[in-house]
Amino acid sequence: MAGRPDPRDERRHPAGPEPLWNESYYFDFAADDGSVGGYVRIGFYPNLDTIWYWACVVGRDRGLVTVIDHEVPLPSSEQSLEIRTTGLWADHTCETPLEHFSLGLEAFGVGLDDPAEVYGRFHGAQVPIGFDLEWETDGEAFLYPPGLDRYEVPCIVHGEILLGAETIEFSGHGQRDHSWGVRDWWTPSWCWNAGWLDDGTRFHAVTLLTPGLDWSVGYVQPPGGVPDPITGFSVEHTVGDEGIPQEIHLQLDDLGVEAEPLGWAPVLLVDPEGRESRFPRGMIALTVPDGRRGMGWIEFNQPPV
Repeated sequence: MAGRPDPRDERRHPAGPEPLWNESYYFDFAADDGSVGGYVRIGFYPNLDTIWYWACVVGRDRGLVTVIDHEVPLPSSEQSLEIRTTGLWADHTCETPLEHFSLGLEAFGVGLDDPAEVYGRFHGAQVPIGFDLEWETDGEAFLYPPGLDRYEVPCIVHGEILLGAETIEFSGHGQRDHSWGVRDWWTPSWCWNAGWLDDGTRFHAVTLLTPGLDWSVGYVQPPGGVPDPITGFSVEHTVGDEGIPQEIHLQLDDLGVEAEPLGWAPVLLVDPEGRESRFPRGMIALTVPDGRRGMGWIEFNQPPV
């Protein structure tokens, strides 16, 4: 069994001196039928004097609506998770540490028929987007090994999504995580994922994909149980247009999972020196050989070669 995070770590942390020191909170969600899902990331870069903010909605039969703003002002309070800028307001509230987070969002997103347009013109219809969602812990939080300041929390998610003139009453599953420290998006390649199966099993894993770097971490949480750390994780995938992954196979110890992408919400990451890294992140439908099914989210960091 993995250790349990300190509830005090739900708060923001003092920044280190490195330019790429960041602190991020991710919030993923997906309906169990794959009809709708999305995620939010708020990333603090105090030494760059900015916040990166991402939010999106995708779905099995939906186009992408995405919010990407890398110039959000830092809040005046060192503990605040509320942000305001032109066309964007959001707040992220820890209601009960390690048990309950709420999230509010009001913004204008960009609607795209082809998610890969994020890497190019990034022009589309302006779409109002709003979230009033709750993440409630489903099982136990998973603490990363010593030396890695990060934890993952499997959740049940419910609330309301506003998309243009549409109101969606949402109920499903999701994952949230919190990490702090140096993150160089332009050097290592990695794959992260989190998923949930229809029998109540939850899992998460991340691995480096850069040749010569053999490292992975994660867990499988059985129905009604606690996270059991895995000893190995690998991912195989084909690549489509603009580097967007297609057929995906995940292997967490003896748990093999086929992942079908249902909707991608990529981000183009540009560092202060102009280097570009591509970051396809998508909602996936899951199948395991014994017939269990589920949903989840996956990401691939694709730095410059």
